Amino acid sequence: MKKQNISRRQFIGTGAIAASGMLFLSKASFAASVLKRADKPNSVINGVQIGVITYSFRSMPGTAEDLLKYCIDCNINAIELMGDAAEAYAGAPKRGQGQTWTDFAPKMAEWRAGVSMDKFKELRKMYNDAGVTIYAWKPNALGAKNTDAEIEYAFNAGKALGCNHVTVELPDEAQTKRLGDLAAKHKMLVGYHAHTQATPTLWDAALAQSKYNAVNLDIGHYAAGTSSSPIPFIEKYHDRITSLHIKDRKFHDGPNAPWGEGDTPIKEVLQLMKKNKYKFPATIELEYKIPDGSDAVAEVKKCRAYAADALK
Repeated sequence: MKKQNISRRQFIGTGAIAASGMLFLSKASFAASVLKRADKPNSVINGVQIGVITYSFRSMPGTAEDLLKYCIDCNINAIELMGDAAEAYAGAPKRGQGQTWTDFAPKMAEWRAGVSMDKFKELRKMYNDAGVTIYAWKPNALGAKNTDAEIEYAFNAGKALGCNHVTVELPDEAQTKRLGDLAAKHKMLVGYHAHTQATPTLWDAALAQSKYNAVNLDIGHYAAGTSSSPIPFIEKYHDRITSLHIKDRKFHDGPNAPWGEGDTPIKEVLQLMKKNKYKFPATIELEYKIPDGSDAVAEVKKCRAYAADALK
């Protein structure tokens, strides 16, 4: 399972999901099989919405239909959907073998600027009919090199998918100002994600620029980068947080670890969300090494069980 060690940045850039091309069922037969299920997934646990980001399943086939099946198998009813699977479903052009992103980017920008939202709405319906909500959308279309038309496409597609926010790696202040202004036009939040560069004040400039600029906090990266608990940050900024990423890491820029084996206070964070009735989702992000003989679905199930136990 070599793919499981791919970084998120590599994953976004290479289009790994869209390239998988492994549809195990036709769209029609897949939808029919899902809708026959009497039991719908449910991962709202004592008032806390547990979700998952599709990056967790990067080691497995990654079409939109595949990802929905994994959610159902894991009994998770909410997802942060990364861009490749949805764009492939909507008919995005494919990058040619050996073609550089620089050469391909204009073609992708042209497609994004003119694409109908119908397929995104269809994708939302397929997920919703199966009992899964798409609460966040992370397209590779919100960077400084993307056109304004691409950024507006990202917001429009996010709305079509049913999201209340898009997510993106935290850029410089010029780009957070640009995104914040366009977000205000579309009245959709932008949740900025950080890695171990996170500090208690890292998001302050972006938050001051626009009420539509917000925080997509990764509690594992925050703990590893600051060697401290993220709880004071969450308490201070809870009204500007769109969603959390939940993982376990060791302090002092330590490695990812199976949940409960690192220094990240996952249980305490989830209990805080329960106690204070925070409504933003807690997103499972599987980043630790998958054990031999297991797979991503089995490990996400373990993470969900850990969260459920923490929220008893």
